[in-house]
Amino acid sequence: MRGMISVDDWIATLPIERQKAIEARGKELIAKVERRMTLAELRKGRKISQATVAEALGIGQMQISRLEKRKDPRLSTMARTVAAMGGHLTMIATFPDQEPVVLVASQEKPRRRKTA
Repeated sequence: MRGMISVDDWIATLPIERQKAIEARGKELIAKVERRMTLAELRKGRKISQATVAEALGIGQMQISRLEKRKDPRLSTMARTVAAMGGHLTMIATFPDQEPVVLVASQEKPRRRKTA
């Protein structure tokens, strides 16, 4: 295609201050994507108590404490807990040879049993 240049070549034509600003913003966005938190850190960061989350889920505060300490909680439990804090759980799969992919639940409808 005529007239096409790479992004890197285009950025190289910009003033050095602008190039530095673009690089800084890129690093900022990457840091946001790479940020990691446990459920406990997320809850504390949102200034929500275990008791408040427990009440929203209809369970005891001690169960929230146990959940936050689990090394391998169920995905459905994590999704409900995040929802109780006002959020939505999104899973992202990353691979070394492709862009990250947001995973979604299967859209397949359950099969109906045949009745005799």
